[in-house]
Amino acid sequence: MRVARLRSRSGRESRSVRGWRVAFVEFRDVSKVYHMGEVEVAAVRDMSFSIERGEFVVIVGPSGAGKTTVLNMLGGMDSCTSGTILLDGEEVSSYNARQLTDYRRYDIGFVFQFYNLVQNLTARENVELASQICRDPLPADAVLSDVGLAARAGNFPGQLSGGEQQRVSIARALAKNPKLLLCDEPTGALDFETGKAILKLLQDTCRQTGRTVVVVTHNSVFCDIADRVIHVREGSVAAVELNEHPASADTLVW
Repeated sequence: MRVARLRSRSGRESRSVRGWRVAFVEFRDVSKVYHMGEVEVAAVRDMSFSIERGEFVVIVGPSGAGKTTVLNMLGGMDSCTSGTILLDGEEVSSYNARQLTDYRRYDIGFVFQFYNLVQNLTARENVELASQICRDPLPADAVLSDVGLAARAGNFPGQLSGGEQQRVSIARALAKNPKLLLCDEPTGALDFETGKAILKLLQDTCRQTGRTVVVVTHNSVFCDIADRVIHVREGSVAAVELNEHPASADTLVW
């Protein structure tokens, strides 16, 4: 298959496959149906959207709208029932179990609401765990420095504040040098000021490294800082907004 590099008006690369332009991330008519006995529950219905390389994206909607299901499918933690999911020109939705394991390991960085740190390992050692399973890791100390924790690298999670623990989890995800950073309610367990600082860190990471960052949230205030906002309601895309002048995260109030 011949793949050519293209650049959008923003300067970000996209791809063309057989003459068709392909965005960095694409959902094409994706559905996800769960079976509970004889009952079928459609968590996502015929969902289509695209994301360009290097964008800071917010997927927003109320509880039960299908946001986390979208993130799980995009991250290779769940498969779609129908439709097509592509990342960087590769059809993730066609991967087998072994390919999905490699995809999660090498291509995706995850940041969750709860930090999921190993309590008897230092911040540095928690980050090094991720570095050990990927092809081209970033140095643990360098990434911890990037998230403002150079002086805390030798501390255990119990010696860190909630915001510092979330910074470690972000450093752990970034150390994998992933193509895509997926964040599920990353400020949900934090107070306002700390949450704002974490959003600023994620936004700065996107801007300074060109890494594509997707944040899933119920908080519509976050839309102001995104390049692209995908509104999700009842398992479908209700609207997609492009923001030519995103605000800085440190200006948010909620």
